[in-house]
Amino acid sequence: MFNKVVMVGNLTRDVELRYLPSGAALATIGLASNRRYKKQDGTQAEEPCFIDVKLFGRTAEIANQYLHKGSRVLIEGRLTYETWMDQNGVKKSRHTITAESMNMLDSKSSGDGMPQEYGNAPKEHDYNSSQSYAAQNSYASSAPKENYTSNIPEIDIDNDDEVPF
Repeated sequence: MFNKVVMVGNLTRDVELRYLPSGAALATIGLASNRRYKKQDGTQAEEPCFIDVKLFGRTAEIANQYLHKGSRVLIEGRLTYETWMDQNGVKKSRHTITAESMNMLDSKSSGDGMPQEYGNAPKEHDYNSSQSYAAQNSYASSAPKENYTSNIPEIDIDNDDEVPF
């Protein structure tokens, strides 16, 4: 079976962070996403979708530190079905997303060097360093600059004898 959810949306409330008895961090966020479509009469309509997302570990702590109501995120994870009994003994249920990774999509640059993707990010990066993440991975700025126009060979396309490629 395959269970994969990718959802882009805005937080409907601030992050709720708590710690499990094992010491692992658990953050719950509310996510809202709109589907835009045209009705049969040609007018635009929106269909909102609201769902809770659970984040674990370091991803949960980062979400708590950097996200707030209205923040735009991309969540990748799996759909889970939860059931419980309320205070009156009535059985309740809902679908939630258990996140595997999170991308912050806000265009605001916090200037703290934090990358925008969390979850399955490589472990070799030190996200708390003072050097920015972009500067650590900037290969284009350190590459030698050459004059490529002088290295292009001249090809005579009027010669019908041979095609050079």
